[in-house]
Amino acid sequence: MNSVKIAAIALIIAGVLALAYGGFSYTKETHQATLGPIKLSVEEKQTVNVPIWAGVGAVVIGGVLLLLGSKKD
Repeated sequence: MNSVKIAAIALIIAGVLALAYGGFSYTKETHQATLGPIKLSVEEKQTVNVPIWAGVGAVVIGGVLLLLGSKKD
C-alpha cells in the first residue's frame, strides 16, 4: 500500500468516527495553588464538537483519494 491509500483510509475512518460520535471530550487538569504540602487542583472537562460537514467531507475526500490512488497503480 502506498501512502496515498493509507491517508485515504485514515480520512474515511476519521470521517465515519466523526459522524458516529459527533465529538469528543477530554479532562484538562490545572493546578491553582500549592500551599506547603497541600496541592489544590481543578479538573475541567472540555468538549469538542465535530461538525457534520467535516465528517462528510473527510469521507468524500478519502473516497476520492482512494479511487484516484487505485487508478494510478
